[in-house]
Amino acid sequence: MRHINGTALIIAALVVTVGALAFPVWSYADRSGTGEANLNAGSVPTRWGPLSATDRDFLVRVRLAGLWEIPAGQQAVERAPTKAVKEAGDHLIVGHTDLDQRVRGVAAQLNVELPNQPNEQQQGWLKELTAASGETYQRKFANLLRVAHGKVFALIAQVRDSTRNSLVRQLASDANQTVLDHITMLEGTGLVDFDAIAGGNAATATASPTGPPAPGGTPPEPAPAGPSGDVSGTSRPSPGAPGTVNTDRPEPQM
Repeated sequence: MRHINGTALIIAALVVTVGALAFPVWSYADRSGTGEANLNAGSVPTRWGPLSATDRDFLVRVRLAGLWEIPAGQQAVERAPTKAVKEAGDHLIVGHTDLDQRVRGVAAQLNVELPNQPNEQQQGWLKELTAASGETYQRKFANLLRVAHGKVFALIAQVRDSTRNSLVRQLASDANQTVLDHITMLEGTGLVDFDAIAGGNAATATASPTGPPAPGGTPPEPAPAGPSGDVSGTSRPSPGAPGTVNTDRPEPQM
């Protein structure tokens, strides 16, 4: 019980800290003034569409993610005693090496300066992993990386939805696939503490939850949703078994 509580406290602290890092990005939506003024605040014109302050921040965060997650993945491949954690580390290395090539190409075209080393907090996470060993190391690895990927997942969705820059939009699509793949692999280790993650997210929420009422018995079975009449679709769902992620995508355009 003492071990579980300790893990929960670590993850809750990580959620709060990573959320604080993301706040400058989300706070752009809170500027006062008209909607158009908010949209254009900090934006610069490019041949691929306006580049906002949020877009630029996204590029920096993609670069930073690779700078600490590639060495974290390499460490897992070299040190982890279990196959699942080694495979998760392998996916981190391959995914972020590819994504780093993409973000460097986009940043060069958009004249955005990128960092060359992890930030202070990320360096602290790497030191924390280096100092751990055995089962403690594996749990720290799975949960540190899972919390970080969960937070950036929300940022990717925001940028993909709102950016007016086609290069940033494509990078967000690529990053979405990479991050979802990494989340899937980290969860596949069986070491992720979902209760602690949910508790940490709830602690930083600013609004009460909404949704259907709690179940109070067996609800009626809903009718299936589908087109009316004789309609034959030609597209098919993405291939792959449930829980798998298709990360096949074109080579980055440099």
